[in-house]
Amino acid sequence: MSKAYIPKALRNRITRQAQGRCGYCLTQAGVIGAPLEIEHILAEALGGPTEEANLWLACSPCNTFKGNRIAAVDPESGTLVRLFHPREQQWHDHFAWSSNGDVIIGKTAVGRATIAGLRLNRTEIVHARRLWVNAGWHPPEDE
Repeated sequence: MSKAYIPKALRNRITRQAQGRCGYCLTQAGVIGAPLEIEHILAEALGGPTEEANLWLACSPCNTFKGNRIAAVDPESGTLVRLFHPREQQWHDHFAWSSNGDVIIGKTAVGRATIAGLRLNRTEIVHARRLWVNAGWHPPEDE
C-alpha cells in the first residue's frame, strides 16, 4: 500500500492506461469483481517516486509478491534479472498463454523471472483462469 496520496484523476488515468488489468498477470478487475491496486514499479521504499511514469495497476497478489523487489532469478539460467516493467515493456514480448489459456509461459529471462518471483502461476489463480476461460472471459482479447 502506497504511503503517498495518489489523486483520483491519476488513479483513473492509470486504470484506463492499464485497461483495467494487472500489469503482470493480466487479471481483469471486471472479472474478479474487485478493484486493482495502484502499485509503484520502483517501490517507494527504494526511492521510487509517486508519479505517473512509476505507477501501474496490479492485482493484490502480484503487488504483494512483488513487494519492493525489482529483480528475481530466472529459473532457466539461474541469473538474477530485472522484473517485467509494464510501462516500458510489452507483455506479449515476454509472456504467452498456454494453449488452454490458464498458465502464463515465460518467453524470455524477464518473463520467467517475473513468473517465478510474482508466482503468476500459483494453483489458485490457474484454477480461477480455467473457470474464466470456460466462461469466455479470459485470456484478454489483445494479449
